[in-house]
Amino acid sequence: MVSLNAIDRLQGLFSKLPGLGKKSAGRLVYHILDADPSYARALGEELLAFHRAIKRCSRCGSYTEQDPCPICADPAREPVICVVERAQDVRVIEESREFRGRFHVLGGVIAPLEGVNPENLRIEELLARVRREGISEVILAMNPTVEGDTTALYLRKVLRDTGVEITRLASGLPVGGDLEYADRLTLSRSFRGRVRL
Repeated sequence: MVSLNAIDRLQGLFSKLPGLGKKSAGRLVYHILDADPSYARALGEELLAFHRAIKRCSRCGSYTEQDPCPICADPAREPVICVVERAQDVRVIEESREFRGRFHVLGGVIAPLEGVNPENLRIEELLARVRREGISEVILAMNPTVEGDTTALYLRKVLRDTGVEITRLASGLPVGGDLEYADRLTLSRSFRGRVRL
């Protein structure tokens, strides 16, 4: 049995990061080895400090350095909640500057085959916020996948008796997209979500 050396161990850790294969992880390892040792020390210290400093917002579930997060603490935010699957979705929507409401991170989607059921998600917290914060609309911003659709349908059912308006982000053809390459589901959603000009 071959024992792993320090290079192999670090390459193995890097290759567990999303989007990095073994070759990319190897390039990172050798980049760190070729750099000044102070770079490796600063990187390690920053990773430790980063993990200690970041926590989940007790209201929305997004990552933050302060609790509540700046979005939840902003009294100028509209009484609309955009429900997303993951914390990184909050950042993507915020960067679009199209939404001035609040967020709620579910922590995933319903996927029974993977062992994720409604009770594993932050659905009860969402219901409590809708009642407590005087929310007028809940926007479901799940990804257009089977699991995302299942989660959206489940949330619509759960939120039905709260009296809030329930909407879902439109999905369809991307800007600059070509009809030739669109799949049937995307075309179907594009037709159903069409708007008047």
